[in-house]
Amino acid sequence: MRKFALLGLSLLAAAHPSAALAWGGRGHAVIDRAALATLPADGPLFLQKYADFIAEEATMPDSWRSSSEPFSKIDEDPNHTWFVERLRFLDPVPRSRYAFVLALYREHLRVAKTDPKVAERLNVRWTGTLPYAVMEGYGRIVAGMRALRAKESRGEPTAHIEQVLAFDTAWMAHYIGDGTQPHHASIHCEGWFGDNPKGYTRSGSIHGKFEIGYVDAINLRPSDILGRIGAPEHQEGDLFGEVLRFLGDSASEVETIYDLDKRGILADPANREGRDFVYHRTAIGAGMLRDLLYRAWKESAKPGVGEPRPQDPASPHYDPETGSAPAL
Repeated sequence: MRKFALLGLSLLAAAHPSAALAWGGRGHAVIDRAALATLPADGPLFLQKYADFIAEEATMPDSWRSSSEPFSKIDEDPNHTWFVERLRFLDPVPRSRYAFVLALYREHLRVAKTDPKVAERLNVRWTGTLPYAVMEGYGRIVAGMRALRAKESRGEPTAHIEQVLAFDTAWMAHYIGDGTQPHHASIHCEGWFGDNPKGYTRSGSIHGKFEIGYVDAINLRPSDILGRIGAPEHQEGDLFGEVLRFLGDSASEVETIYDLDKRGILADPANREGRDFVYHRTAIGAGMLRDLLYRAWKESAKPGVGEPRPQDPASPHYDPETGSAPAL
């Protein structure tokens, strides 16, 4: 019976590509619940009482991608991917969304002169902006946590700012969940792209077949991954670099999905190898989300430090193309 359910979900994803949302509701919710459950004692434990809300709204950013709302779709679509193979020309990756878009456009123009076909997908929609979505969400969460601490220090009610932070957590967490799914970090997002010596499927249905069909068929639960997440890590290094490494590691495992599919494992919910791969990837996502929330909470206890006036042309790091100094 489960195999028939899995097949039905795969066909649904093939017939309705918009249904192929990363990890589906179940995967995103499991990642979020596991992250919140493993917060350390000195972390933002107030978020745990909003676990049901955060899990239920785990796929909220996908609802902003409908063609019926074109302005929202155009803005939101790139936030869900980061195709590392197309972005290797960037060294370093710009520390500004707008500087990235400009650098990408210049590369598009350069490549279009010699290979217009390649240039067709060398643009913001077919490369993505996922690390910027994560960093922007992280910044909102740090700012909100500082406001929460300030209200607490003044003895003011905090219920409303907590609700805002629960919303922001669900929002940012979605991009972490997407980045954990290797399809979202690779040009092989919707079927194997380009040279295909191993004969992997070129059907875009594999995306939904894995992240919705298979994940639902194995009945993924937080208890499946809690023991795989590892101890919390509070890092004070370059978070943007860490997010980029996280996405690079995810992309490096995209071929595993195609290999599992080729061997028929994604049609067998009882298969241990297939289950372990889902547990492995979702545990990485839960750990990353948990550590980001922990780091944000620690950072919010300190005064904010940054360029005094990044929008001022007199700033030593001012970028006249974007009108601001980049994140340092």
